[in-house]
Amino acid sequence: MTTPQELVACVEKLASLPAVYHRIRALLDDPDSSVHDLTEAVASDPGITARVLRVVNSVFYGFPGKIETVNRAVNLMGMQQVHDLVLSTAIIGAFSGIRPARMHMTRFWTDCVFRGLAARTGARQLGLADPERMFVEGLLADIGHLVMFQVDPDNAQIALETANSKNIPVHEAEQAVMGCNYAEVGAALASSWHLPGGFAMAIGAQLMPALAGPHVTEAALLHLANHILATDEAENPDEAVLERMDPMTAAMLEMSVEHITSIRAAVRNEKSAVIALFFPCRG
Repeated sequence: MTTPQELVACVEKLASLPAVYHRIRALLDDPDSSVHDLTEAVASDPGITARVLRVVNSVFYGFPGKIETVNRAVNLMGMQQVHDLVLSTAIIGAFSGIRPARMHMTRFWTDCVFRGLAARTGARQLGLADPERMFVEGLLADIGHLVMFQVDPDNAQIALETANSKNIPVHEAEQAVMGCNYAEVGAALASSWHLPGGFAMAIGAQLMPALAGPHVTEAALLHLANHILATDEAENPDEAVLERMDPMTAAMLEMSVEHITSIRAAVRNEKSAVIALFFPCRG
């Protein structure tokens, strides 16, 4: 049996967030920092600068006109959204060299983008102030599996096969075989990387959102996104989502088949463009 922290400690030697992200995070936490400070921090890393400008000029944000400078991007988006955008690209970059032999990485990241878009669209339906934050949380929701298959592939595979053969949820099989599940591992990674507190709580509670405390809505949206993805190839997929979701979570989000249909349609419409945007070499 292994703890989430032990698994994360092993993968941390291979994957870490760039210094520019930690600088941006510190500025966001500093009440005396300014847009100018954030602009300088982003501009100090040419790779991050290029990714920020590429994404901000895409349909992902839909700003009118060409945005040619980081200063303009920061002024349009705000410091919080720039933080979230840098974080999403930094996460992808941190794990770009990790390719567990038993995972199909293209499928893994495609599913992560799907979750991110589903959570973002759901947040927009609820009128939340920062739906882009939910894209990042959705992108991270399944990162625990990447850690598990990198660090302990044999037991991770046994858990997956056990879930399939016994027709039980994979997190239950992981708990029995490994002593922890992918949501707990993802939360441990978010904590280890010192991401904003809500990330770890929402990711860790995505299986049972009521445990997320003040971040219950974020956890609920991840829960919803997971089920929209899991049913994407099912017959009557939108009805299946409501059948599989935790009833209290579905009620809290006031989800209906019509809402789920709308979210799924938006994800399918955006997915290819967003994958090409964040993974240009695979576009």
